[in-house]
Formats: sequence, C-alpha cells, structure tokens
Amino acid sequence: MARETPRCPQEPGADGAHAPPGLWQRCRRRAEGLKADTYALYLACRDPRTPWYARLLVAGVVVYAVSPIDLVPDFIPVLGLLDDIVIVPLGAALAFRLVPREVMADCRQRARCATGAGAPRRSRWLAGAIVVAIWLLVVALAALTAWRIAGT
Repeated sequence: MARETPRCPQEPGADGAHAPPGLWQRCRRRAEGLKADTYALYLACRDPRTPWYARLLVAGVVVYAVSPIDLVPDFIPVLGLLDDIVIVPLGAALAFRLVPREVMADCRQRARCATGAGAPRRSRWLAGAIVVAIWLLVVALAALTAWRIAGT
C-alpha cells in the first residue's frame, strides 16, 4: 500500500529568482538542510517500514546529533570538532543507505514541511529539554553509583 506524500507550500525565494547566495547564506541553507535531514532520520526511525537494524542506527545518530554532550568535548583543539564533522555525517550516510528509499523520500518531504519557515518552536524546545533531561539523569545515576562505590 503506497503512502501519499504530503505537500507543503514552497518557501519564498526557493524558485532561484534571487542573486547567488553568499557564504553566510550557503552555510545557513546547509545547516537548515542538516536540521531537516536529522528530523527526517527521526521520522524514518518511527516509520514501521524501516527495518529494526536501521532504526537502531538511526536512533543513535539522531540522539548523538541533537545531544549537547559529545564523545570528545569541543574544547579539545582538533579532535573536539572532528567527531562532529566525521561521526554524524558518516552515521547519517550509513543510516540513509539502510532506510528504504521510499521511506526516506517520504520522511524528507515531511521533515521539510515541519522544519521550514513557520515551524512550531515549542516542539523544538521540548525536544531539547528532553535530551538535556536524559543526559542529566545519566550523569546523576553515574554520580550516585560512584558515590556508593566510594562509600563501601
């Protein structure tokens, strides 16, 4: 059974009628595309047509991409940014290959509509708050475990 792909209105300026974008506009457009792709991966993870192994990888990539905590902290000169530049794109590329094409196309379209201009900001704040709460819980459990081990 084929799903009907939702349509969203075209964003202003998307017809290419404007002058070629400068560096700032290209970076901004690329960041918006990354945000939409990350959300598309999240949608693919929740889609029942996605295989379980792809869901597992997609969940890991999405959690790592939106998490404020990195495996290698960003203040370490080269390695701090290298993990963001390498791990997230490689994981996303592998996830894109594991998710069936028709599922990914549907999810990208839905993500473009949801993350475009006028997208609700409240859901973004809620998602960020959930990720921060999970990390705080993990840190608290690790601290409690360390305190109990040190106390015995």
